[in-house]
Amino acid sequence: MNIPIVLTEDYNYILPQEKIAQHPLPERDASKLLIYKNGECKTDSYKNIASFLPPNSLAVFNNSKVIPARIIYIKETAGVIELFCLEPIQGTPYEALQNRGSSNWTCLIGGLKKWRKDAILQWDISKPECQNIVSAKFIGQNENGFEIEFSWSDTNKTFADILEALGQMPIPPYLLRKAEIDDANRYQTMYAKVEGSVAAPTAGLHFTKAILDDLVKQNIQTSYTTLHVGAGTFKPVNVMYAHEHHMHAEWIETDINFIEQLANNPQIIAIGTTSLRTIESLFWYALICFKLKALPIKDFVLPQFIAYEADIISSKEIVFEFLIQLLKSNHLEKIIFKTELMILPTYKMQVATHLVTNFHQPKSTLLMLVNAFVNGKWKDVYEYALNHQYRFLSYGDGCLLEWNANQ
Repeated sequence: MNIPIVLTEDYNYILPQEKIAQHPLPERDASKLLIYKNGECKTDSYKNIASFLPPNSLAVFNNSKVIPARIIYIKETAGVIELFCLEPIQGTPYEALQNRGSSNWTCLIGGLKKWRKDAILQWDISKPECQNIVSAKFIGQNENGFEIEFSWSDTNKTFADILEALGQMPIPPYLLRKAEIDDANRYQTMYAKVEGSVAAPTAGLHFTKAILDDLVKQNIQTSYTTLHVGAGTFKPVNVMYAHEHHMHAEWIETDINFIEQLANNPQIIAIGTTSLRTIESLFWYALICFKLKALPIKDFVLPQFIAYEADIISSKEIVFEFLIQLLKSNHLEKIIFKTELMILPTYKMQVATHLVTNFHQPKSTLLMLVNAFVNGKWKDVYEYALNHQYRFLSYGDGCLLEWNANQ
């Protein structure tokens, strides 16, 4: 398959500001749910989602936890400098959050001109749970942002502790407001576990214990994997053709048990685009292993266009089973790698059969992913949502989409 030529402008649509949900509804599962199946749209509620999912299927959730990645520094002159922690310089986000005494991160910086590069920013945290002197030192610059060294006085505290005491929840920039107390809870899924994301896997924000109980009643298995969502998820496509856009890389962490579940379930429901990107990336990772008859090199990054350049020589069941045996022979329980996989229209799903997702920004890679899933019918879905008073983006409503390879 060749890399598809996709005009970015074909994914533009008018999204009035009043359609963007500024806050979540009081109840997580009260949001509207658009069901798209066989070319038809209808409206229901998230609380009833289990009744629309196929029995004996597997629902895949991303259990990455959003970290309070936004740090504000106020100068004596009242000038404001904002540091947004994107990803660690070395290791996975979860590993770097366990650092004690110091931790180096790539950051975006707001108010950069107000920070002399030889100056050290300093905060004095005086909270019962964390009392620390924290410093930020400018180290350099890379293609993704600025390299900052954070250090703190109490080496018994981890960087996760420091962020918890000093940082703010990184709610999306399009909300045009500051983070509020309630965001600490509501911009987090109820099953979030592994710290490392700087944006929420938003489809999961709607799920409650009651819904998970309903899945059990419908004989739908649930499984959890981890993809640490990066700020690149909000990055608009600013080039004429989508394939010219550099896709952001995100960390995946998963284990043998999860891969076994993927191999043994013909119907797999991805709860969110991050879950879908995870399981589709795992297929291509497993296929590479199958071809090499070995695991990839350390610090492997799944290429952006692997799906359009590699021949599919076997089924998901066979390549996943090969990967499982390969991990066992190497005495490994987990795999950790980065993915840059870009899912564009004409992409054929290798693992996912259903997708639960929110409504996405114009000209975004996520909207292109959705169009790949609905075989070019994204405008039908979005026009229906706009005409039926759906709430858009992270705190908005969502939809359940069914993959139809023959459509």
